[in-house]
Amino acid sequence: MTTITDTPRRTTTLIATADRPAPKPEPQAAASGCHGGAETMRAAARAAGLNETLEQYAQDYPKGPHDQPQSMCPAFGSLRVGLRMRRTATILSGSACCVYGLTFTSHFYGAKRTVGYVPFNSETLVTGKLFEDIRDAVHDMADPALYDTIVVTNLCVPTASGVPLRLLPDTINGVRIIGIDVPGFGVPTHAEAKDVLAGAMLKFARSEAEHGPVQAPRGGRSERPTVTLLGEMFPVDPVTIDGLLAPMGLAAGPVVPTREWRELYAALDCVAVAAIHPFYTASIRELEAAGRPVVGSAPVGREGTAAWLEAVGKAAGVDPERIEAAKAAALGAVEAALASKPIAGKITLSGYEGSELLVARLLIESGAEVPYVGTACPRTKWAEADRAWLEARGVTVRFRASLEDDLAAMHYHRPDLAVGTTPVVQKAKAAGIPALYFTNLISARPLMGAAGAGSLAQVVNAAIAGKSRMDGMKAFFEGVGEGDTAGIWEGEPISRPGYRERYAKQREALQRQRAKAEAPTGEMI
Repeated sequence: MTTITDTPRRTTTLIATADRPAPKPEPQAAASGCHGGAETMRAAARAAGLNETLEQYAQDYPKGPHDQPQSMCPAFGSLRVGLRMRRTATILSGSACCVYGLTFTSHFYGAKRTVGYVPFNSETLVTGKLFEDIRDAVHDMADPALYDTIVVTNLCVPTASGVPLRLLPDTINGVRIIGIDVPGFGVPTHAEAKDVLAGAMLKFARSEAEHGPVQAPRGGRSERPTVTLLGEMFPVDPVTIDGLLAPMGLAAGPVVPTREWRELYAALDCVAVAAIHPFYTASIRELEAAGRPVVGSAPVGREGTAAWLEAVGKAAGVDPERIEAAKAAALGAVEAALASKPIAGKITLSGYEGSELLVARLLIESGAEVPYVGTACPRTKWAEADRAWLEARGVTVRFRASLEDDLAAMHYHRPDLAVGTTPVVQKAKAAGIPALYFTNLISARPLMGAAGAGSLAQVVNAAIAGKSRMDGMKAFFEGVGEGDTAGIWEGEPISRPGYRERYAKQREALQRQRAKAEAPTGEMI
């Protein structure tokens, strides 16, 4: 039986009737469950035949010295990509608690799509029946009138158990079937999980394009050669980039991850690729296999815009005169925007979206001092230009930054503003430091060209100007809710140090008695 979960208001049950045999994973693979630890589950997945997949993930998404950064479940990233695409269905296979959390979070972030769920128990997991249930669910949902694609995602336990999504048919009734494994022990962050699905879709679409004609984009093919944009960004940014490219006779192509299947063909049909987010390794591999050159960085600030236009123009084979014309058309407006909205103050910056280095460049060109940038994403060659630019200006750049890295930098530099993840913002405000959440308040703004040059000043300067208010709040609440005063009290908590001393002595005496009783005969304590 396959339960399809929608929004919390509705549940539909589909009865699985097909009876097809499937390879059976070893029972030991699932024995530990999702509480067994990353190494145990990784070993189980390798034993179940997924060594090649895990090795590819390790190559595409290398971890840091601390194993991996703290992040939400990585499958949230791939889930969001599928839920944003037209005519795309999503099925999750994993522990019920994980599926609940993922669907809750997806609806919290505005998804209004049904999320399919294939439940399992120990018996169906270890006997191979779970794979049969998944296959039945896919057959039930494969209606070409409703869907172009069905995405099936294995979470941690099915991945560790070797549930073989690769054995699902490529198409059913003309509906494409994309099976991916997105385990927390194999994909470090949810940002990179977006690339897992985007890369799998590009690979499928590339194979289709190589074998015959494919659908044109909904709005038709561009009259100008296009530049494919890698990485989710604020909706204004692709429009801005299109304007920056126009003097070179180029146009902004689709943004990958795309919003519908046919855009994948257009993404492959480009003259160059702009890795705006430089960690889309699987997607880049497919685009390079299609013969497309890839350029890193982005048109942020004056220097960033000039360097990016130069690099894209050369990659696309544009005449130098047209490249210079594009730079001349863009740089004056960027300079004016930067000059009209300066930022003054010291800012530490961290996040997990992948655009942290770009934001740091824009802040510096706006006049801010940025001593530290931390990103949960890995270091890749497409991030090297931004890393070199920042480090040349005295910025410490930390790839695969942990929460501890970000907090240490904040406490060391004592910035006028800390931009970071939720726990960084919480710690900063508790210390009386103004703070902004990177994902909702910084990355959700234009960054490119003249539109981006002035977009951060208002929110950043307003936050820095609120320092006196933060000081007042910190002084007012000093000591409240900390230590002995944590929790809810009807009156003033009374400190009783005598009790602590008495019980401390009792614990010490008890420990001495236990040590004496456990010591070998004749040994002195």
